[in-house]
Amino acid sequence: MTKNDARWVYEGADQSCTVCHGDGLEAYRDGARLMARTCVCVGDCELCGGTGFVASGTDRSDPVRRCHCQHLKVRIRRLSESDIPARHDKSTRLSFKPTNHAQTAVLARVSSWLKAYNAGETNRGLILYGDVGRGKTHLMVALLRDLIVQRGTSVRFVEFSHLLADLKSGFQHRQSTSALLKPLSEVQVLGIDELGKGRNTSFEGTILDELVSRRYNADLPILGTTNYAPGPSTGVAVSNAADVDRSGRVRQRPALVDRVGDRVYSRLREMCDFVGLTGEDYRERRP
Repeated sequence: MTKNDARWVYEGADQSCTVCHGDGLEAYRDGARLMARTCVCVGDCELCGGTGFVASGTDRSDPVRRCHCQHLKVRIRRLSESDIPARHDKSTRLSFKPTNHAQTAVLARVSSWLKAYNAGETNRGLILYGDVGRGKTHLMVALLRDLIVQRGTSVRFVEFSHLLADLKSGFQHRQSTSALLKPLSEVQVLGIDELGKGRNTSFEGTILDELVSRRYNADLPILGTTNYAPGPSTGVAVSNAADVDRSGRVRQRPALVDRVGDRVYSRLREMCDFVGLTGEDYRERRP
């Protein structure tokens, strides 16, 4: 078993706990965001007595080291700072229920990506594409959560249209684009939801280009979701709602390159693997 196969287990947690399952932390909703806190099954740390440090040896002159409980606190903080939406409090790999062999294969592909991820090394990104409601965001959030809990990785989730709104709000307070994009550019793993969504304006294209370019130059991976498939340009900038067949399906849709531009698409292809997700609409399956 390699270090990437090993599951994070917090020694101070009840391994039979049905809330944290031995992770030591509980995810919960706080308004629109997902937050984290220490699970109720975790008591005071007996090793450090709450100081956060323990002796590395038996001699008083031996240096101290960080206690294991501090790793739990890092994970709690990073999950709370991830900006994962509250509606995804139940989005995990375990809660993703494949409805066909293709979805089972995608779940396996996502798990393989997580196993192969190594902090401090060059990691390829992963972009899930397919029609709405297929579970793309669910799986991306599941990956982000596992990166935090299992690896202690710093991650950020951003929905592209919300990012644009935040940038415009920041401009009103005289904040620069560079300063606003800096946290997203430097985090270990960035998840971008709804790539290609928007009105396809030059402003949107410039922001996406700068964000992708920064991470490209820093060799930092991107996880993403999009409703637009990779491949050659279709020459269609936006879907024409009037151009539908008898079943109501649009005959020709934009490709991802039509929505994000040649430069961004080229870099995404170099940085990321693309995985298509098909099947039923999850939203229609809900009671």
